[in-house]
Amino acid sequence: MFDAFFGSLVEVLQPGTMALLVTGVVVGFVVGILPGLGGPVTLALMLPFTFSMEPIQAFAFLLGMLVVTSTTGDITSVLFGIPGEATSAAAALDGYPLTRRGQGGRALGAVLFASLLGSLFGAAVLALAVPVIRPVVLALGAPEFFVLTMLGLTFVVALSGSQILKGFLMAAAGLLVAVIGVDSQDGVPRYTFDQLYLFEGIGLVPLVIGLFGGAEVLQLMLSRQSIAGGAEAPAKVTGVGQGIRDTLMHWSVVIRSSAIGVTVGMIPGLGGSVAQFIAYGSAKQSSKNPEMFGKGAIDGVIASGANNNARDSGSLIPTIAFGIPGGANTAVLLSAFLIVGLNPGPEMLTTNVDVTFSMVWITVIANAIAVAAAFLVLKPLTRLTFISGPLLVPFLILLMVLGAYSSTNSYGDVMVMVAAAAIGVACIRWNWPRVPFLLAVVLGGLAERYLFVSYGLFGWSWITRPVVLGLLAVMALVLFAPLFRYLRTRSRDRSENEVTVP
Repeated sequence: MFDAFFGSLVEVLQPGTMALLVTGVVVGFVVGILPGLGGPVTLALMLPFTFSMEPIQAFAFLLGMLVVTSTTGDITSVLFGIPGEATSAAAALDGYPLTRRGQGGRALGAVLFASLLGSLFGAAVLALAVPVIRPVVLALGAPEFFVLTMLGLTFVVALSGSQILKGFLMAAAGLLVAVIGVDSQDGVPRYTFDQLYLFEGIGLVPLVIGLFGGAEVLQLMLSRQSIAGGAEAPAKVTGVGQGIRDTLMHWSVVIRSSAIGVTVGMIPGLGGSVAQFIAYGSAKQSSKNPEMFGKGAIDGVIASGANNNARDSGSLIPTIAFGIPGGANTAVLLSAFLIVGLNPGPEMLTTNVDVTFSMVWITVIANAIAVAAAFLVLKPLTRLTFISGPLLVPFLILLMVLGAYSSTNSYGDVMVMVAAAAIGVACIRWNWPRVPFLLAVVLGGLAERYLFVSYGLFGWSWITRPVVLGLLAVMALVLFAPLFRYLRTRSRDRSENEVTVP
């Protein structure tokens, strides 16, 4: 295990891999600075570039880009009150008030240094989790992995807030898309409508590009303001060193927020938006000056920064071990596993454990490079937020079309991308969740394969296996808990109304 751990570092430090890592960091840096693009969108746009890469090189590029967006997304949150990422919203609550009081440098120093410490904490947990999870994963068989894939989908559907029915319908639609193509068991075409392109199924890359990129590009095209929303450039950035010292003084906030980020990140479906506000609320409860939160509390800024990067490492644990993405970012990243020929699960902890450990080193190195670069070129980077949104649209559309076409050199992929973009726009317009649809497409093929293997080995008796029964019970609990909550609330409201009636 130790040989694989340090051997993966040697592979990451290879010149070609480091060049791809730095390239990913640069892309992630720009994406994090520019509000509105988002990590999942850019990750989807970059997927086509990984077709000819080795697994470690592909993850150096993609993961290096992804983890950096969380770090640099805090910069615009602090300077303009405009989160570069949805998961950076909490940083704006106290970072922007500090900037308006002339302490923007202090807030930036605190949030960036806390991000670096949070990434180290998350990477350590990820590395330590591999030996612990490995025997658990190896003890599971095809039936357990089938139920686990469905459980991951259940989490996302059930955690769609008040949109459980919509989440269920989107997941069902995703499973329907996943079965398009020739049945691998019987060789029978399914839903191909005599179209040769559909015999190999719907391309994952154009689907992800359109679903996550199309709607965002359209919104950017309709924008008539600069990306910073018309905000003015900040004054000279000073006080960064004070922010670093503040972070060291509030070390307990860093550890607690990082632990919250890792824990919430491991729970599929909750996402970074939940984790950041749990950490923010925890910091407020333990603060000596809770009344300052929302007005410029430095420990609120530190909590947000530490939480983001630790959460990214936490979300990788279920993705690697069970193929269950922790959120939208890892849902798109799961597509990269399939593109480079890797199957999440036992393979990632045995034959491909070097790839798993390389992710630990990639997250640490990428964040270290990003934070160092941010401190060096902080002021020039803020100027990127004043680029007009419509000026970026032609470049982004070209990137989307080229990315979709290059996956199989087929115009059918471009049509899939356009159709997926239309679906993405409709989902945003009528408030339908997109993540359950994507996860169902990604996990549908895996679930089908595990189901056939389970039936081939055990018949239908695999349903009676103890672990399978336990996981099915968890699925039922996750699905029906919101219904029970709803019925209990209605019953309580009815009782209160009866009491108040004279």
